[in-house]
Amino acid sequence: MNGLGASDLDAYFERIGYSGPREPTLGVLNAIALAHTSAIPFENLDVLLGRPIALDPASLVDKLVRRRRGGYCFEQNGLLLLVLEALGFQAVPISARVRWQRPNDFTPPRTHLFVRVELDGESWLADVGIGGLSLTSAIRLNTDAPQATPHETRRIVRKGGLCFHQVRFGEEWADINEFTLEEMPHIDRELANWYTSAHPDSHFRNRLVAALAAPEGRRYALLNNELTIRHGDGSSDVRVITSAEELLSVLDRQFGLRMPPGTRFGPTGL
Repeated sequence: MNGLGASDLDAYFERIGYSGPREPTLGVLNAIALAHTSAIPFENLDVLLGRPIALDPASLVDKLVRRRRGGYCFEQNGLLLLVLEALGFQAVPISARVRWQRPNDFTPPRTHLFVRVELDGESWLADVGIGGLSLTSAIRLNTDAPQATPHETRRIVRKGGLCFHQVRFGEEWADINEFTLEEMPHIDRELANWYTSAHPDSHFRNRLVAALAAPEGRRYALLNNELTIRHGDGSSDVRVITSAEELLSVLDRQFGLRMPPGTRFGPTGL
């Protein structure tokens, strides 16, 4: 696969509103993660509209950057990986299983992608593609200590050869995903991307989701016809959307996703 050219990088940084240094440092990694998650929404609208999800660099840049759309993990972290490689970071794609809001005895498919970054002999986890819990900064992989981010506190826990990325809400910790640090080459991402976008049992085929990070620890999350605004103090506001036209308006105003008038998404029930 080809990487990103200079014009692609310029367009990406304009898209996320980043004008800082372009060197492989932790400060740059964290700044890009925050800007990316605050500008490019997590969303699955094309899946619901029956459109194919392409993962080649040209398609990722066209959709997420030039057409100002969003996407899910294979698109979001696929683009981030290309950007980091172009900047000279030592970055590799890692596979994971999403465990958020799933029982411990359930084994989910390995259909998540994040990026492992090596900096000055230390390993970091970057993940701009896990919906309403996308990381707004990198976190260390080699410690189980709680780690602050611009949004929630995170940690990495190891159990029986598995690593668990966890988030803290109040005094409670919850699993986000599990992984073994096994790399995920492009062919495996293509296969998992097909399952995620096309298999009838994939949750992306059966519900509308959109998410975006915001200043002061806020997050916006849309699930079918419910818009949730989660504040930095842990409180949240929920708004129920009652019409298809209102849904299109929310997608536009809250997430920057402009869809043609009359667009309908089956799982919302609107």
